[in-house]
Amino acid sequence: MKIILRRKYYVGIALVLLFGISGIGWCQIFPAKAVHWIVAFGAGGPGDGLARVVSPALSEQWGQQVIIDNRPGANTIVGTELAARSAPDGYTMLLVSSGFTINATLYPKLPYDSIRDLVPVTPFAFGPAMLVMHPSVPAKNLKELIALARAKPGALTFASGGSGAFSHLAIELIKTMAHVNIVHVPYKSMPQGITSVIGGETQLIVPTIPAALPHVQAGRLRTLGVTSANRSPASPDTPTLAEAGLPGYEADNWYAVFVPAGTPDKVVNKLNSDIRSRIDLPDVKERIARLGMDARGMSAREFSSYVKSEIAKWAKVVIASDAKPE
Repeated sequence: MKIILRRKYYVGIALVLLFGISGIGWCQIFPAKAVHWIVAFGAGGPGDGLARVVSPALSEQWGQQVIIDNRPGANTIVGTELAARSAPDGYTMLLVSSGFTINATLYPKLPYDSIRDLVPVTPFAFGPAMLVMHPSVPAKNLKELIALARAKPGALTFASGGSGAFSHLAIELIKTMAHVNIVHVPYKSMPQGITSVIGGETQLIVPTIPAALPHVQAGRLRTLGVTSANRSPASPDTPTLAEAGLPGYEADNWYAVFVPAGTPDKVVNKLNSDIRSRIDLPDVKERIARLGMDARGMSAREFSSYVKSEIAKWAKVVIASDAKPE
């Protein structure tokens, strides 16, 4: 009996070592072929630009090609559904933005489950927006703007790039936190919205910092603050909205990598480590900064928790604003 038990013990140890070593070896050789990167945005936009900054660095590290596949449509839903239905082997990645967490509530019936069908790997670029207003508005800062909006409910208007877009809900979050009534005027694109504010047709908008700064510097628009939790290196003298008078406010437009649910944890962690190491390279970091973004990642576990918290945050804003997809 002792001999049999001893044999079982040694067999068990051997199996653990065998599978442990083979698992490590398999992870070390991953990827062994080209990686398919579904980019849920059209060619030429910020998301596509970021993918084309990061993909060559990953290809160099892996010794395998990273194939970018632009799949725009339905506010990133087309590309996201394709990724969710792909094989969970690590060879299909998805690039989406913070709109992924807004869509979870904005669209009553998605063709995928935002939590169950996709695994968050890491964000790699954060792009804070800038709240700007027409110079004719009699407010010098955010506190004065809030006071004005409270004194004259519904008198102020804000433009956006469309109902349910980040540019819409970022100001709806301000309205909810400050308890003010500012009327939403959606446009078909952000450039149209910016033009409307410059022309005085509407008073407020939250474009990206690169889109806002030239108009601020020319005096066509006045800045009230950036939407991120920390000041942006692109405009270090501009306070955050939390600093400017709305404590706790944070709205980041980020870009991140997800993979299909069921992808092995070892692969998720390797993708996380490799992507984060690539965005830390000085040239990659600089190129991301040129796009008005801050190169920054998280561990897979941190990002998973962050995504869930973002879904919960934006759900409240979507419901409170009664936002509808266009």
